[in-house]
Amino acid sequence: MEPPAAPGPERLFDSHRFPTDGFLLLALLLYAPVGLCLLVLRVFIGVHVFLVSCALPDSVLRRFIVRVMCSVLGLFVRQSDPQFRDVNVRVYIANHVTQFDHNVINLLTSCNTPALNGAPGFICWSRGFMELGVTGSRAELVDSLKVYSSHRGNPPLLLFPEEAATNGRAGLLRFSSWPFSILDVVQPVALQVQRPLITVSVADSSWITELLWTFFVPFTVYQVRWMPSVPRRAEELSEDFALRVQELLAMELGVVSTRLTAADKTEHMKRLRHTSVLPFAPASSQPLAARPRMPSSLTGIAPEDVRITAMAQRVKEVLPHVPLEVIRIDLAQTNCVDTTIANLLEGRVPFFPESKEAGTDLPAPSTSQAAAASGIQGSIAVPSSKPATKQFAKSPVERHLSLQERKRALYDYARRRFAEKHGAARAGGSP
Repeated sequence: MEPPAAPGPERLFDSHRFPTDGFLLLALLLYAPVGLCLLVLRVFIGVHVFLVSCALPDSVLRRFIVRVMCSVLGLFVRQSDPQFRDVNVRVYIANHVTQFDHNVINLLTSCNTPALNGAPGFICWSRGFMELGVTGSRAELVDSLKVYSSHRGNPPLLLFPEEAATNGRAGLLRFSSWPFSILDVVQPVALQVQRPLITVSVADSSWITELLWTFFVPFTVYQVRWMPSVPRRAEELSEDFALRVQELLAMELGVVSTRLTAADKTEHMKRLRHTSVLPFAPASSQPLAARPRMPSSLTGIAPEDVRITAMAQRVKEVLPHVPLEVIRIDLAQTNCVDTTIANLLEGRVPFFPESKEAGTDLPAPSTSQAAAASGIQGSIAVPSSKPATKQFAKSPVERHLSLQERKRALYDYARRRFAEKHGAARAGGSP
C-alpha cells in the first residue's frame, strides 16, 4: 500500500458546512426543529455565562462554574495527561481548529491569547483576547510579549503558530517562527474537535456564525491533550524550533506536517470564490492523488490565473513532453505541483506526448494505475542509502518521508530523461 499524498489546501479547509451523505442530510433536516429550539434557548443561557465569567475573578472556582455552564451550551471539554502541564512554562503552543480554541483551553487553565487580527475594543475583549496595543510589526509584538512574560504574576501565553484555523483532520499549517522567539521553553497542546451532523468549522466564516451553529448542534466535544514541554536546543534557530514542535504535534494528532501557510488558505478561498472548480468534499477519505480523474471532455478548464500558470510552467520544465493543457487541468484539481507530477508519472492522468520523440522515450499510458506505477518504478534506478519502503508505515512522519523518497526518485528519473533527450538533440545538431 502506498503512503498517502501530502494534503493540499482543499483537504485542510472545509468550504461548505452540510454533509454530502444523503442519510446524514436527512438526519440534519429531521433534527432542525430541535436545533432551532436549542439555539434560541442557548442564546439566553450564553448571555448569563458571559456575565458570570465577567463578574467572577480568575480562579479555579470560576473556571469550574463556567465549564459546567458551557456544558449546557453543548460545549464539552475533556483533557488528557494533565500531569504533563508544567506550571513553570510561560508559553503554550496549540494547533488551531475553531474560533473558540482559546476560550476552551482557558476553561482548563489560566492563560491569555493576544489579539493579532481585528480592531481592539469591546468585541475583542468579550471574545477573551488580550489587547497589547501593538499595531506594528511582528518584531514589536514579540518584544511586547517578552515584557509580558517577564512578569511572573501574569498568566501564561496561549499562541497558535498556524495563524489560521484548519479542519484538524488532514494536516497542520506551517508554524510561524515568532511565537518561538519569546522564550526558550514551550509546551505543545494538541487539540481535537468533534461534532455530529455538520463540519466543525468552515473557512471564511465569521465567529458569530460559528457560535450560532455551535448552539444549534446537539454538542461539540473538545479534546485537549497536554504534551511534555519542549526546550530549545543549543544554537537552534526559531525556524528550526518551530518546525520541530510542529512535527511533534503532527505525530500526536496523527496528521501530516505541511508547508502551507495562512496566506495559502486566503488564496485558496479566493480561488474557490472566483473559479468553477468544485470544492473538496470533507466527508471523503480517499487520498487526493488516488481520486479518479474525469475525462478531459467532461472537465472544464479552469480560468487562467497567475498561480496556475506559474505552477504549470514548473511542471512543464520537469515533464516537457506533457501537453500544457493537461497540466493545467490537473493542477486545477490538485493545486499542488508535486501531486500533479506524481499523477503524470504514475499514469493516473492519461495524455498523448506532444512529439513522437517524447512518445518513444516514455512507456505507453495505461488505464491501470498499478501497471503504470510498476512500469515506472521498474525503470528507475536511483542509488539510495535507505531501502525503499515496502510496507505501509505506522507513523504519519514515516509515511511522509517515504512519499518524499518516492517523489525524489520520480523527479530524478524525469530530469534524467529530459537531459538525455536534449543532450541527444544537441549532439545530433552539432557538425
